[in-house]
Amino acid sequence: MRVIVHGGAGGAPDDPEPRQAVLDEAAARGAEGATPLDAVESAVGVLESDPRFNAGVGGAVQSDGVVRTDAGVMTSDREVGAACSMPGVEHAASVARVVRSETPHIFVSGEHAVDLAAEFGVETGVDLLTDETRERYEAEDPTRGGPREHLDWLASRFGSGDDQAGGESESDAPDHDTVGAVATDGETFAAVTSTGGRSFALAGRVGDVPQVGSGFFCTEAGGASATGAGEDIARVTLSRRAVRHLEDGVGAQQAADRAIDEFAEITGSGAGVIVLGGEEAGSAFNTDGMQTSVVRGE
Repeated sequence: MRVIVHGGAGGAPDDPEPRQAVLDEAAARGAEGATPLDAVESAVGVLESDPRFNAGVGGAVQSDGVVRTDAGVMTSDREVGAACSMPGVEHAASVARVVRSETPHIFVSGEHAVDLAAEFGVETGVDLLTDETRERYEAEDPTRGGPREHLDWLASRFGSGDDQAGGESESDAPDHDTVGAVATDGETFAAVTSTGGRSFALAGRVGDVPQVGSGFFCTEAGGASATGAGEDIARVTLSRRAVRHLEDGVGAQQAADRAIDEFAEITGSGAGVIVLGGEEAGSAFNTDGMQTSVVRGE
């Protein structure tokens, strides 16, 4: 099994070595999977459980103080599953897999997705807040009013690109530390992306991650997973662009480079993408950093 994982595009983290160790563990765990779908789910599951990353535990807090998780998965037969806006769900990627494998749909949202998760054995009711994320949110003097007041409150705290809520550094606010993985057994591919979203976003906001072609995409040519400024990634369907280049016959690294160049030219925002093709893995980003790990097994 060949696997590539990413831990999000954004600023250079203060603790790159322990983060890299977790990414290496995730890639190694994925390489033990029986299928590419097993591989990406298990790889991302490691990252969803680590509060260093913006997925699952320690995910970004929305304007009402709740962490809501999103994820999407796709395999090279174009089977898709996605789930979003799930409070209390650590392993969003597993819910996305349930949607793909157990339902006739491609996307389930909110409390209904949480109910679906519980029905198929994915743990729910998990406290996704950490002491750090809880303190960061309360320090911003959050509003307790309705959506209009929330919008006024987040106006100076939520934006696009690499800006950060409350003037904090990238390492303090894990807004871009979305996680993802792509795997292949040499015959088929799978891609998954999982996130807690963006800090101080409007309650219920959904970004690029669970949207097919934006946060993730996969065909017989290979797969991709994206991370960064979610609204802009969705506007240009970044992952679909990367896979399209694979379909045009270029290698994975060139496909990643081209996709990020196009993204930057169109949006001026920050993002990263990992790509896995038939012969190689590639990654590209236009932010200060994006950590990845690759296992080139058989």
